[in-house]
Amino acid sequence: MRSTRVLVTGAGGFIGHHLVTYLKARGYWVRGVDLKYPEFSATDADEFEILDLRRWDNSLQATRGVEEVYGLAADMGGMGFISAHHAQILHNNTLINFHTLEAARINGVQRYLFTSSACIYPEYKQTDTNVTPLKEEDAYPAQPQEAYGWEKLITEQLCQHYRREYGLETRIVRFHNIFGPLGTWEGGREKAPAALCRKIAIAKLTGNNEIEIWGDGEQTRSFCYIDDCLTGIFKLMRSDYHEPLNLGQDRLISINELADMIADIAQVKIVKKHVPGPQGVRGRNSDNTRLRQVLNWVPEISLEEGLARTYAWIEDQVRAKLNLGR
Repeated sequence: MRSTRVLVTGAGGFIGHHLVTYLKARGYWVRGVDLKYPEFSATDADEFEILDLRRWDNSLQATRGVEEVYGLAADMGGMGFISAHHAQILHNNTLINFHTLEAARINGVQRYLFTSSACIYPEYKQTDTNVTPLKEEDAYPAQPQEAYGWEKLITEQLCQHYRREYGLETRIVRFHNIFGPLGTWEGGREKAPAALCRKIAIAKLTGNNEIEIWGDGEQTRSFCYIDDCLTGIFKLMRSDYHEPLNLGQDRLISINELADMIADIAQVKIVKKHVPGPQGVRGRNSDNTRLRQVLNWVPEISLEEGLARTYAWIEDQVRAKLNLGR
């Protein structure tokens, strides 16, 4: 029996790279597309093409001959990046997503997953550390966080119009802080868990136990491990649910608590130095009521387990960079 042929855009990035491996293990034929190859291990894709999806001709090439598209390509990073590059992010991501969606329609793609973000939720609902978990319908009246959130929200709308008007089966997932190994851990685009793992690994390996935390560290988030993210993506893609759906953990934790948890895993004492820096919204958490109803499933891997796996990998990267042996 012929394998279903799928495209993963952003396949050189963190989630996309993991997703290629996940889909290959389930018997799919996978084409990966990105501006770069995966940084930390070889791709498992059947084909991997270096293409710039901001260009219309590249989007047509990427989506040829596939039945399904998992759209993960994006110009993005952690708070430090997305709070400082609004024009670049809004321009690049709009081109990537609008081109890829239209190219998929023209090439006869049957099913299309758009990866949205919790950044679409209104800032006025995220002003308190003890935040009320965000339900999918809380997206409107709209006031997304940053240009990144605005682009995600408008592309959600475009996906729903394409489904209604063109019959392209679109699925929309809203990620809440996905983390894990094989992701960016330095350079400014890394997310909070990776940044803290790096800082704490350096503290452990150098003996300088002071780590910097942006703001007072009381800002809160929930964090979802990559393996649960992949399971949720796949379950949503196979479902008949076409409205936006949260995908994340619903366990709220402050950045200070996150740092302490990672320090316990690393078995090192840290001293937190609070410095000015972008913090994003004051608090954000996922309401998983609909996720449970729609998929009969919620993320299963604990924050402690996910961080232990992630920290071990990042400590190895830091050790190698510092030229330290075991």
